[in-house]
Amino acid sequence: MILNSSFLSLFALVALFTHLSSTLAFPSYNSLAGLSEREINEVVPQLPHVLPPSPPGPLEFNGTKLVNDREHPWKPLRKGDIRGPCPGLNTLASHGYLPRNGVATPTQIIQAVQEGFNMDHAVARGIVYTSHLVDGNLVTDLLSIGGKTKKTGQDPPPPAIVGGLNTHSVFEGDASMTRGDYFFGDNHSFNQTLFDQFVDYSNRFGGGFYNLTVAAELRHRRIEESIATNPQFDFTSPRFFGAYGESTFPYTFFVDGRITNRTHAGLDMINATLFFRDSKFPYDFWRPPAPTAGTGLLEIFSAYPTAAGRNIDGVNTFTPDPTSADFSNICLLYTNFVNRTVKGLYPDPKGVLRRNLIINLGYLYDAFQAGATNCPEQFPYGTL
Repeated sequence: MILNSSFLSLFALVALFTHLSSTLAFPSYNSLAGLSEREINEVVPQLPHVLPPSPPGPLEFNGTKLVNDREHPWKPLRKGDIRGPCPGLNTLASHGYLPRNGVATPTQIIQAVQEGFNMDHAVARGIVYTSHLVDGNLVTDLLSIGGKTKKTGQDPPPPAIVGGLNTHSVFEGDASMTRGDYFFGDNHSFNQTLFDQFVDYSNRFGGGFYNLTVAAELRHRRIEESIATNPQFDFTSPRFFGAYGESTFPYTFFVDGRITNRTHAGLDMINATLFFRDSKFPYDFWRPPAPTAGTGLLEIFSAYPTAAGRNIDGVNTFTPDPTSADFSNICLLYTNFVNRTVKGLYPDPKGVLRRNLIINLGYLYDAFQAGATNCPEQFPYGTL
């Protein structure tokens, strides 16, 4: 009887430590999206509950200024620092505009992309809250700009296993210019082969500079490559919009703000290497002279119009998806994201998770309405 009692006590103790290790080991920045109700109920009580603050406003001074300054020196990565698929965010973290460990709040990211790159305020809010709703931790109000990718056999992989902005098919997606498709195993590390193609196209079509002309050619090429090599290639919303948007970023944000007509002048390859490979501002780098984003986006699309769609049965089976949003129906981008993507990841949230979902969805709608009209607000979880 004593032996049985001791055994039961030992079993209970082991079970307790197993439970504690599984919950306490859950990083405060990991997304809860896609977790089961049981897993959410175990993890949420262990996390700090944060009421999401209102997003920051536009910059008080939004002209050009030196951003590679004494207050923001570049520093190499430390053990445990996180970087991901976005060279702009990686650079902001390596210069201290974002926390150098790569974990930040939406407020910090919105402020950083404005300070470092003079990104348009509404665009910054829209991108950040779209990413945070699916890739961030809505309870702690933290978001990782990268994370560790782990293939699981599921597509898309569970966000709890794939951390932060590396989560496939939302912020990160197929046909990136310098990162591989998730199907091939690494969707976030700098890909030298793809960067060599970036340089080659800049030399062939831009005289050694990445500009609007190069962007159109390279975007088309990367879509063609993914159709031909990635059996799970997905080019539907929201990635459809993200792919064209990111094609504009190098000449919009990575070209010194004192250069006129940056869209056509373009980004030189020395500075491109600093941003894409080294996460580093060029020496004496100044941000754009006015808030901006997406310059030339429709021109890039119009050069080689591609419908939103996916490979449906292996490579070279690209088929348009009429249910996906595209440039002819911007409102559908918002409604599908809220009612399909977010609702699919959080089908029945409760308590603090439901509260914070409602608040963050409100911040997203406010940002979306700043750039679009006549889109009714969606309330998949009701109101507070």
